[in-house]
Amino acid sequence: MTAGWLLAAVLAVLFFATFVRSTFGFGEALLAVPLLSLAMPVDVAAPVAVLVSITVSIVALTRDWRHVHARSAARLVLATLVGTPLGLLLLTHAPEAVVKAILGVLIAVFSLYLLLGRKTVALKDDRSAWGFGFAAGVLGGAYGMNGPPLVIYGTLRGWSPQHFRATLQGYFLPASVMALIGYAVAGLWTPEVTHYFLLSLPVVIAGIVAGRAANRKMNPRLFLRCVHIGLIAVGCALLAQALRAG
Repeated sequence: MTAGWLLAAVLAVLFFATFVRSTFGFGEALLAVPLLSLAMPVDVAAPVAVLVSITVSIVALTRDWRHVHARSAARLVLATLVGTPLGLLLLTHAPEAVVKAILGVLIAVFSLYLLLGRKTVALKDDRSAWGFGFAAGVLGGAYGMNGPPLVIYGTLRGWSPQHFRATLQGYFLPASVMALIGYAVAGLWTPEVTHYFLLSLPVVIAGIVAGRAANRKMNPRLFLRCVHIGLIAVGCALLAQALRAG
């Protein structure tokens, strides 16, 4: 792949991932890193994706900070810090295929139940944020997948699309900053990473604007349906990875 086509592919991936993240509040890491790693080393793709994540969060919070459920976001972040070491332990000691299969089935079945079920499941307050944040930390430490527990929590709390997106940005900003610090300490924040990030800024901003417009126009029922379909896809992807690994 020539340098021109490589840059075009990187920009296209980052625009699409940013649009998805800005629309739904999550999902860009699940898209950006795997797709970017097809064209560049993972140790370049991951820091670029984290820099983009920080940018999306900052832009979103400067506009939508009033929609953030601050107490929920704070509890989720603090619980994630506790759960992350357990996730790292899980990564190094538990059979990956078994863990991914269990997680994939649980996420897909639960989301399918919420998508198709007639009964309404709801959380009345944010006390359970500790449990969901802990689960996000475990998944993030093990497989870099903080999102699913957070998304399930937000849907059970019945947040509007605006509150949903804004509160997740309030979570992902400190989480992404911590990840970037880790990359910097490990020597992975290189001039090449900065180069791709700076070149991507125009398409990232365009993706943010387009995603914000889509989020504000989306019907809440359609929004939740799309979120659950996304989670089902994540669960199926985890199950497929487990089957390949097994």
